[in-house]
Amino acid sequence: MYINKISHYIPKTRVPNLYFSQLSGQDEDWIFQRTGIKTRSKAAKDENTNTMAIQASKQLSNIVNFPISEVDLIVGATYSPYDTVGTLAHAVQRSLNITNAKVVSISSACSSFINALEIVEGYFAMNKAKKAIIVASEHNSIYSNPENPKDGHLWGDGAVAVLVTKEKISEKDIHIKDILTFGLAHEGEGNLGVMLHPKFEGINMPHGNDVYLHAIKYMTELPKQLLKKNNMSVEDVDYLVPHQANIRIINKVAKKLKISKDKIFVNIEELGNTGCASSPIALSQNINILKKGDIIMMSVFGGGYSGGAVILEA
Repeated sequence: MYINKISHYIPKTRVPNLYFSQLSGQDEDWIFQRTGIKTRSKAAKDENTNTMAIQASKQLSNIVNFPISEVDLIVGATYSPYDTVGTLAHAVQRSLNITNAKVVSISSACSSFINALEIVEGYFAMNKAKKAIIVASEHNSIYSNPENPKDGHLWGDGAVAVLVTKEKISEKDIHIKDILTFGLAHEGEGNLGVMLHPKFEGINMPHGNDVYLHAIKYMTELPKQLLKKNNMSVEDVDYLVPHQANIRIINKVAKKLKISKDKIFVNIEELGNTGCASSPIALSQNINILKKGDIIMMSVFGGGYSGGAVILEA
């Protein structure tokens, strides 16, 4: 299957480290040194997970070379929903007036986008769909506590929409060569590592060090497993698109994989951790630099725990 088009939406507001420093007492430079974040994107008061998903999807529909009504599958991905009944995927269906599509949503923390790709792969394999929109959107700021010194300064907002097709449509399509995902709740603190209890409390990360260690482990191991399965090596990879959780995690993964920094797509310094939308947003931001034949590795880790990797070929 192939990525035909990709588009992203990022709110205009940027919140600097100083804001969190004044609330939590954490030094601005300490926040940057520990996370790699200088600012983070924040949705406006009239925005939410669904509206950002709609914005990204409308931009996508404007660059697609066929009627968007031909889409027959919409998969939404988020762990920070605005509505758990009328999900972001349903909001996109209504907004774009796509009348003949299956519509589902997936939540697997920051791995949700990769799991959504795998869901599309399954529908395609069963011949139940041929053209799919995956839309990943996170409204972290509505759930995060800026006064929390452990993780209140981490979170950003944003959305991405990706048109995935079963067959190749144009010469610029990106081939999705293979996908690997795992649930990892049995590892370390597992489902206690990061939590979001909407009715009781916002998002928080009580076991940050455990998350840090397991993110490095699996964002390194899963790409290696996937490359080996496809008779490839790290030397074949032209670009790494990691989950944008923490620059220290990204740097450790790059070091372990022996991938130079100039081959890594990074947006965390400006946007913060935009959850499951982070790596596809980074891909969307850099899509125009890809050359024919480039191999791109996506690698993610999610609180819960979960992990995934994808090999793409431009």
